[in-house]
Amino acid sequence: MDIQFVGENLLPGKIGQFFIVLAFCASILSTVAYFFATKNKNLEDNSWRNIGRLGFLVNWASIIGIGATLFYLILNHFNEYNYVYSHSSKELPVYYIVSAFWEGQEGSFWLWAFWQSLLGAILIWKAKTWEAPVLTVIAFSQVFLTSMLLGVEIFGERIGSSPFILLRDAVDLKSMAPVVFANPENFKNYLKFITDGRGLNPLLQNYWMVIHPPTLFLGFASMIVPFAYAIAGLWQKRYREWIKPVMPWVLFAVMILGTGIIMGSFWAYEALNFGGFWAWDPVENASLIPWLTLIAGVHVIIAFKNTGHAYFTAIALVLVSFILVLYASFLTRSGVLGSTSVHSFTDMGMFGHLVLYIVVFLAIAVFFLVTRWKELPITTKDEETYSREFWMFIGALVLTVACIQVIFSTSVPVFNKAFGTNFAPPIDAVKYYNQWQAPFAVLITLISGFAQYLKYKRTDPRKFYSGLISVILFSIVISAGVAYITKIYSNSMFILITFSCVFAVLSNASVLYRVFGGKLKLAGSAIAHIGFALLLLGAVVAAATTKPLSVNANNFIPVKDFEKVEKPGENIMLYKNEPKKMGKFMVTYISDTTIAPNTFYRINYKVFDEKTGKLKEEFELNPHVQDNEKMGLIASPDTKHYLTYDIYTHITSAAIKQKDHDDHEGHSDDENYKAPRIVKVATGDTIHISSGVIKVMALNNKPTAKDLVLTKGDFAAGLPLEISAGGKVYNAEPIFLIKGNNTFDFARKIDQLDLKVRFSKVLPDEKKVELLVYEKPQQAKDWVVFKAIEFPYINLYWIGTIIMVFGFLISIFRRKSEIKSA
Repeated sequence: MDIQFVGENLLPGKIGQFFIVLAFCASILSTVAYFFATKNKNLEDNSWRNIGRLGFLVNWASIIGIGATLFYLILNHFNEYNYVYSHSSKELPVYYIVSAFWEGQEGSFWLWAFWQSLLGAILIWKAKTWEAPVLTVIAFSQVFLTSMLLGVEIFGERIGSSPFILLRDAVDLKSMAPVVFANPENFKNYLKFITDGRGLNPLLQNYWMVIHPPTLFLGFASMIVPFAYAIAGLWQKRYREWIKPVMPWVLFAVMILGTGIIMGSFWAYEALNFGGFWAWDPVENASLIPWLTLIAGVHVIIAFKNTGHAYFTAIALVLVSFILVLYASFLTRSGVLGSTSVHSFTDMGMFGHLVLYIVVFLAIAVFFLVTRWKELPITTKDEETYSREFWMFIGALVLTVACIQVIFSTSVPVFNKAFGTNFAPPIDAVKYYNQWQAPFAVLITLISGFAQYLKYKRTDPRKFYSGLISVILFSIVISAGVAYITKIYSNSMFILITFSCVFAVLSNASVLYRVFGGKLKLAGSAIAHIGFALLLLGAVVAAATTKPLSVNANNFIPVKDFEKVEKPGENIMLYKNEPKKMGKFMVTYISDTTIAPNTFYRINYKVFDEKTGKLKEEFELNPHVQDNEKMGLIASPDTKHYLTYDIYTHITSAAIKQKDHDDHEGHSDDENYKAPRIVKVATGDTIHISSGVIKVMALNNKPTAKDLVLTKGDFAAGLPLEISAGGKVYNAEPIFLIKGNNTFDFARKIDQLDLKVRFSKVLPDEKKVELLVYEKPQQAKDWVVFKAIEFPYINLYWIGTIIMVFGFLISIFRRKSEIKSA
């Protein structure tokens, strides 16, 4: 008998599932129709093309419908849906609810399908004679992406995972709360007991995760367009014609995917405790590889366009770049990287589905290359080493070899699963990949520099060398200066990379100088090369000169489980309002504020003049942590930005907040403090405490307090105190009361100083009063362990990124203008 569940909103989910099925069917219709439109030789008959357009536009509209429905469910916290319950909560602000939308696999597949359908709709408008074959490929890719969202069973096999699956169908409610759901009535009314969702992964609660995933997935989606044009060129035997229309799309894909990758490094720098911007995480590598291969493809396409050589390499790199995007998706979504990556998805039963996606599109590429092999415009020629196309080809080859090294190292878990091996991934991934990739970086930047002095087909060697001499000399001088300033002269590889980057910047800057002479078409590539070289230089210098500021000479931290703190010698411990010297800085843990689920810490930095003692600079950083039940202490850093360096601070460990004992539980609040100091004081006296100095002011004969009620014959006096600590002044006024034959006192706490004071007696004969001073023991005080790192010249990395993207934009507009003029 069916159970009638109370309070479920099933209609939105049914509408969303309808849109998924409609999108899937429409993509199949569009694929079939465009396929027959491509095969149709009658140019007057557009019936198949029109059906293909209709199917694709219905697919696009359906995907928008899926997204709108899912966002509606998340925004309104309909926890009867598993996706909503698993990825959102009521405490999330709206902009993080957007992040929750694509935190899960289903949401990210939707994002990919949305961008791919949008690009397809643009191509319907712009592709002209290429529309049918290109849209056949894109619509076929949409078939796979929308099938990932189906979540239906066919012959006992589940196809995809729907974001509209109900919670009660996805999980065993009884296992969530066995006692509650043992009662059948409670089971029917389960939503009454599920008041909120699990919330968003704390690592994703950052504004970069609002914009980084959409940009990255637009990059992934845009990679299908060059692939589709290449297949269309082979399919229709238009071997050379596809080069010109594909160039803006290739450049667009490289620009967007590169931007998305760099945004990910921004996120890692600002939100993760990586201690940097790049950790060679397998998921980072997975997105980097197709970007590099398509960059190689861009250069070989340009070489072919200008000389007619290296056609096979050009088309192979374009095809393999999209296959590598699919492989990247497999790595991050199949669960094989679950133990080696900090931000991969878990296995959702789509292992075979993802493999099929790769195999089918790889088979399509191989089929057309094999069947058209004899007809490809492949030329044989004597290699001319003094030609630009030769060195562009060599540069593409170097990039490809670099990618192969990253692919094989990243794919270790795949090999282990496929062949039953037990190879271990690199222990120190950053050191391992840096050692391997540094020589490739040197070669690539050198080639991008001296290739600017070469012409296509043939260059006079004397002119080539004469043009290089002055740039090489300037590069040596500048590199020596950079090495001296940054103190990286002890590492020969860093010096080589610095020289190659400086050389690339100067060589391409000379091209920009020629731009002012009228050669505007050269500007885009030169600017992009300069940006890439500055990006690489910034990364190398920052990595080579990064140093911990929070040096702990004892290599010991007096906290529980201190051995679990990574590199304890690079962490220091601060007690609240107790300044500590850290290099040139005086640092103080001032306070903390909990805004659930995060606790924000105020860390004050001061710089004093060593001779005069005057304050030269002061600022505060606010790193925050979240004590997550599943993931432990999640730390998010805060950074002080300067022109030439950054100071990066993140919490390593922190005191666990505990409530003081309540008196009515049989405990006294005094138990939280050390035994009090009992002092006799008069007006003007000072008392030294661990966190500062107490100054005694004149008695107040008319004190006021919330619980103070005076009647005739009562006596009350307040003892105003000024406590100076950490550069601040705190005021407190404990009160002494005589009521009838009894004496009372009203203690006052200064929580920021872990201090309590009591005015316990009046000593008229001595003209003094008795004051009790309570301080918490050192271990009971609030404390933090934090790490501070200096990143010199990190701005070169960010500036290089902006310049590189600007160069790509110029190149895209140039290629579009070439198509229009043609």
